[in-house]
Amino acid sequence: MKNERDEKLRAYLENSPDIIKYQIVTKLILAVWLFFLGRLLRLLLNSTGRVAVTSGDFTFLFGTWQGILMILIVLVSLFVYVALDLGSKIVLSENLLTQRNLSIGETINQALRSVRHLMCLDGIGVSLYIALIAPLLGVGLSISLTEGLYIPTFISSVIASTPLYLVLSVIAVLIFLSIGVANLFILHGIFIDDLPAKEASQQSRTLIRANWKDYLKQNVLFILVMAAVLLVVAGVLLVLPLFLTDVLPLSAGVKRWLTIFFLLLGVVFSGTADLLATPFYIMKMTQLYDTYKNGTPYVYPKYETRPHPFAMAGVIVTLVTVLGLTIYLNNSFDSLFPLYPNVWIIAHRAGGAEGAENTVSGMETAWQIGAYGSEIDIQRTKDGYYILNHDGDFKRVAGDSRKPEEMTLEEIRQLSVDGKPIPTYEEMLEACRGKMVLFTELKGATADQQMADDAVRIIKEHGMEDEVVLISLKYELINYIETVYPEMQTGFLTFASFGDTAKLNCDYLGLEEESATSDAIREVHKQGKKILIWTANKRTSQRHFLCSEADGVITDNVLQAMDVIHEIQSRSDLSRIIDRLRELVG
Repeated sequence: MKNERDEKLRAYLENSPDIIKYQIVTKLILAVWLFFLGRLLRLLLNSTGRVAVTSGDFTFLFGTWQGILMILIVLVSLFVYVALDLGSKIVLSENLLTQRNLSIGETINQALRSVRHLMCLDGIGVSLYIALIAPLLGVGLSISLTEGLYIPTFISSVIASTPLYLVLSVIAVLIFLSIGVANLFILHGIFIDDLPAKEASQQSRTLIRANWKDYLKQNVLFILVMAAVLLVVAGVLLVLPLFLTDVLPLSAGVKRWLTIFFLLLGVVFSGTADLLATPFYIMKMTQLYDTYKNGTPYVYPKYETRPHPFAMAGVIVTLVTVLGLTIYLNNSFDSLFPLYPNVWIIAHRAGGAEGAENTVSGMETAWQIGAYGSEIDIQRTKDGYYILNHDGDFKRVAGDSRKPEEMTLEEIRQLSVDGKPIPTYEEMLEACRGKMVLFTELKGATADQQMADDAVRIIKEHGMEDEVVLISLKYELINYIETVYPEMQTGFLTFASFGDTAKLNCDYLGLEEESATSDAIREVHKQGKKILIWTANKRTSQRHFLCSEADGVITDNVLQAMDVIHEIQSRSDLSRIIDRLRELVG
């Protein structure tokens, strides 16, 4: 038993340098592939006169030949990406476990030869599941390109608050989960045994039905062991050194220097673990696949200890680099890791959770707390007035299922939200004057060019051009306002986009949390625009973006955000570095 455990451990340790080398090579290949793919798609996009396609303009993809061609190119590229990112890892695992000693080129070539099995209806389904469904469920293998895929917050919040949608979503999750579990070995059948997708699926279902108990047991044990190893190594390399740095009687300068050094080592360890985690897991799955398929216990081959000169050279180069970075970061600490956040807090729907939704009272509560601005939603009534309301009707906030465009202002005056009257846009502007910036979203079925013209007219009548930003999920409206009324401040809200989004015709870009990466924020700022994050409600999310280079955070939890700001202002050196690293990675 001890010898068997030793051989298992040796299988992973001895192959780690080869895995890291393979990962670096394939990630470089994928990076180059994505670079040229992105340039090609941008050329097609720009040929239509667009700089970007966003969540408010996806119909373009299905209504023009350029859009359809882009979809086809992306689909074919998805097959190649699955082969390079997952298929070749599966082939590599089989090679390492059987000691076939194929080169990286031969491994990739074998995976690419099996791409033909994905170019059918079954293969398209497999590829789309891996790219879109698996990362959302967190079960099974998924490609690195979409591993951060998410359901936008504004959609998930609607699902969570609507019983019917919640039940349907749970049913959908269970269906997709069962499909994913049944087809856990489908890629192994395609890339190891060169089976067509349909046959690989049938084989996978057969293997899982016969061995699901053992598969579950082996997976749990493997994950627990890997987690334990990571914790031990992280404790020795990072936690213990940082603890000793904190408790030992060292000068502040030395403590800061050592904190930076060990944190950088932690980043290197984290990066190395990230390179090894998926291949290690695929090796385990491959070993189980071979065991179940052959019907006999898997026997690990004898692994001889081999010299790895490049691994030692890599360690030396890494340590020298970490040392150099430590000196640089220490000398520029305050500028690189600022203590005080400079990000606005903007209350969602007037006052967020601190006041009645889309009311003057809610806005005033947010102002008293210290918010920089309020985000509100306006819709047009049956008789042409503009009132505040978020949903398509008043059912949720006022118990009336009628829509704003079906009611007169007088009828809406009879309603209330948590006992507070529903204000007109003019009333909100007057209440907000000289207090806050009012981010006005053109909302609902009446969000059209007339609403844009009327909103600008009302704002100008109040002389509040500098105190209002007009925003919308409809880019055509924002583009219209920015073109016809360049003196007005505008903002476009999007939760998904492709292309040069930062070049869109607006003053602000509003991004969902998960799409607001540090690179995206920098690109927006390069174009002289400001960026808003919507809607950051969790404490961890607020801390992340309040420590970022974003300009504003729209949130329901204004009081919590203010509390987070106070926390940030009293951070230790360690927390300042960690927050900055998270911001850069995110």
